Amino acid sequence: MSVTGTLLVVEDERTLGRAIELFLREHGWQVELAPSAEAGLEAFERLRPDVVISDVRLPGMPGTTLLERLLALDPAVPVVLMTAHGTIEGAVSAVKRGAFDYLKKPVDLEELRLLAERAVAASRERQELSFYRRQHGEAAPFGDVVGDDPAFRAVLERARQVASLPETPPILLTGETGTGKGLVARTIHASSPRAAKPFIDVNCTTLPASLAEAELFGHERGAFTDAKQTRIGLFEAADGGFLFLDEIGDLELAIQGKLLKAIEDGVVRRVGASRDRAVDVRIVAATHRDLEREAARDRFRRDLFFRLAVIPLRLPALRERGDDVLRLAEHYLQRHAAKYGRPGMTFAGDVRAPLRRYPWPGNVRELSHVIERAVLWSAGEEVTAETLAMAIGPGAEAPGGSADGAPDAGAAGASALPPPGTDLETWERRMLEEALRETAGNQTRAAQRLGITRDTLRYRMKKWGLGG
Repeated sequence: MSVTGTLLVVEDERTLGRAIELFLREHGWQVELAPSAEAGLEAFERLRPDVVISDVRLPGMPGTTLLERLLALDPAVPVVLMTAHGTIEGAVSAVKRGAFDYLKKPVDLEELRLLAERAVAASRERQELSFYRRQHGEAAPFGDVVGDDPAFRAVLERARQVASLPETPPILLTGETGTGKGLVARTIHASSPRAAKPFIDVNCTTLPASLAEAELFGHERGAFTDAKQTRIGLFEAADGGFLFLDEIGDLELAIQGKLLKAIEDGVVRRVGASRDRAVDVRIVAATHRDLEREAARDRFRRDLFFRLAVIPLRLPALRERGDDVLRLAEHYLQRHAAKYGRPGMTFAGDVRAPLRRYPWPGNVRELSHVIERAVLWSAGEEVTAETLAMAIGPGAEAPGGSADGAPDAGAAGASALPPPGTDLETWERRMLEEALRETAGNQTRAAQRLGITRDTLRYRMKKWGLGG
């Protein structure tokens, strides 16, 4: 079935108007006739149609004035003008005034139908593009850029320098999960000449392999079973601005070649389409993986890695940022205390040391969640070390233990060092697998068995690709 919708026909010639109405109704359109511009305005405000088709020569108000009035009410509505006196100059003038297109009389009804379908499809595409940009184009939260660590500040400064360039090259942000790569990506966008343009955030881990191409590049109606209508892709939604490809290392190999072509050539082709569409997009990608190592193992395209890593920026882990953990903890304390109606909360004096000692494997994201729990679980106006330990999880501040809750080397029951020749990565994976096997996959008990938090366990399970 063709694309249809609600159509308003403004035509004083009753025979032609009736012919258009009957023809389009047969093809699934809802049609209303108006004999004058004034009646057309009244019908438009009542119906808010998908498309307006209007004669230029009308009694009273001319069609060109009606066009201006309609666009003032709704700048997105497609308006097609008809005239028996069509000229190239008239067509150009009408389009410049905002008309979607121009038809000469006598009207070919089949041509009119196809034009109406194209108009409503374009209108819906613009609405979808607007939705994407409203959904993804929020301003960068500069208030969250907290910290004075020199390494972290150096990364931000380099990011801003690159962002200020008229032609920002692809940027690859690396670092552990939770280090703030998304925040830095938004800061790059907000610091660039494209700050007023869209910022589209794409989490590659959530893109189903079967739909990744359609999500990124769009699709035409009927391109596959569920393609009920034409949809733009995320590249087109980001046109003029930035596309942030978060966790790019998780993108399926099958789609990486098409992604490389889109980045290098600046064009995309919707699924089911026969032509390319030019896009002007700046790329920021992020990953917690070692993409160079992944490429060496044929898990990531080497050519795509080199294309993305024109400007590589590594974000330091929170444990590497010294007193920034204290600054961030204070920041999140004030934020979460205000959120839950407990302003004025403070940290007790015994909190500073455990905040600094704990390794924060989940980085800034984990810190935020821990402080939020500590606010909720605190009985008074102070967050104590005991409450903090509860918020972090079992074993995090175990007596006699290390900062991450693991027993001291000489403690009873401490594990022996791995056999000679066993690398640390293999040993860590084996320990995780053994703890999960002993506890029948119970993550809480496995975390307790290893003397780490459940968040730490989940982080390390994801790191080593263990099921969870």
